[in-house]
Amino acid sequence: MKIQKFDLLVALYIFGVMVAELMGAKTFPILHIGHFVVNASVAIFVMPLLFTAVDVIIEVYGKNRARSVVYSGLIMVALLTLYSALVVHLPASKHFAGTESAYDTVFGASIRISLASLAAFACSELLDVLIFSKLRQKMHKKALWFRNNVSNFVSQFVDSAVFLILAFYAFGTSFGANMSFIIGLLIPYWIVRCVLSVFETPLVYLGVRWLKGDNAKKSAIEKAAA
Repeated sequence: MKIQKFDLLVALYIFGVMVAELMGAKTFPILHIGHFVVNASVAIFVMPLLFTAVDVIIEVYGKNRARSVVYSGLIMVALLTLYSALVVHLPASKHFAGTESAYDTVFGASIRISLASLAAFACSELLDVLIFSKLRQKMHKKALWFRNNVSNFVSQFVDSAVFLILAFYAFGTSFGANMSFIIGLLIPYWIVRCVLSVFETPLVYLGVRWLKGDNAKKSAIEKAAA
């Protein structure tokens, strides 16, 4: 059985997107600072990997191919949102009636949360492509670790900020109170994501080397065939 490396990387990317969408609602305590507890979504382990995968694709195949993968991920999120809205409104059979409420709780996220997640994903992933590509061009493909982390830091901040504002901004509350609540969630969570991004930097180098090997073989075969 032969699996192309790029196909596998795209499959892993879509897997990460689906994990973040389906399981990301659960939070857990990740850091205790005195009486202050930093809670994080269980998606925190896959989100930095999504940005890493995009950076690896840009480094090997270019920004247009990376954008195509991101757009594919966006379509998957949109389809998942629409299909979830459909299935939770379908009547349950007698056999399934006992677990219907649990099923609806898991897959019946509010439309506001779903749209906030979709908007955050679109803004952050496309911004990551833009920043990494610009830095790659200006730095003549050098300092991969720097380009990866800078693009990740900025795009993950945007991801968290857009989601929290769209999902949790309370229109009946003052602007100051809203910002205090959102920033209190945003800053600690973003710092944790940045730390994870730094620790995952070696994966970018490994991913680029791994994917380039497959790309070089493909180019050689195409030249020989021509």
